[in-house]
Amino acid sequence: MGAETIRVDRQGAVAILTLDRPDRLNACSTVMADEIVAALADLGDARAVLLRGEGRAFCAGADLQAAGGTHATPGEGAHAALVEHFNPMILALARLDRPIVCAVAGPAAGIGSSMALACDFVVAGASAYFLQAFVNIGLIPDGGASWLLPRLVGTARAAEMMMLGEKLPAAKAAEWGLIHRCVADDVLADEAMALATRLAAMPTKALGIMRGNLHAGLSGTLGETLEREAVGQRAAADSRDAAIGMAAFLTKQEAQFTGT
Repeated sequence: MGAETIRVDRQGAVAILTLDRPDRLNACSTVMADEIVAALADLGDARAVLLRGEGRAFCAGADLQAAGGTHATPGEGAHAALVEHFNPMILALARLDRPIVCAVAGPAAGIGSSMALACDFVVAGASAYFLQAFVNIGLIPDGGASWLLPRLVGTARAAEMMMLGEKLPAAKAAEWGLIHRCVADDVLADEAMALATRLAAMPTKALGIMRGNLHAGLSGTLGETLEREAVGQRAAADSRDAAIGMAAFLTKQEAQFTGT
């Protein structure tokens, strides 16, 4: 049975995962969250992922109206949606064993912002913006924003985004170091795909290990990080790509990595 709210396509070694609710500005329902988790678990031999939104938005936030089910209070409903659907989606993005590029057009709000920032590289169009609007309706940021934002931009700027609830334009997000790049709107698709294609041609087993170490290193001790690096280096050194890379280095040729 096909997905209802997303599309998954392939371009070479890149899996393109598109949020496909343009009439709702790609608001993330619990169904979409579950479909993203399922898609990430079934990427086959894709070596990199490009995450994007259909239409004029990346993702306008969570669509709690589409959550379904009955709960005693609104708070219970929000808690259940996060624990059972949205949090597993963010963890699936953060823990994926291959690189992810996110192309952001228009708003990346609420859970949409967290989805983007859980990826390795965020390329945003000049008219895009990032928004933590929860405070404007009496709620708090979720989707891991309280963990992601201070680590990316520092506590003061994270507090500004979370507590003032104002739009952060893409250019300023790039200046702050929140995202990888801000580009002209008309080249966003090409720039994001070029980056994903470049990553897909790299030793993606090593890149997957790097992803895990980067996230763990943000909250782990130096000793724990050194141990993770040692274990990861053992796995990387035993990979086919390491042998290919070393042979290419010794013969001064360009390595043709396989992702294995």
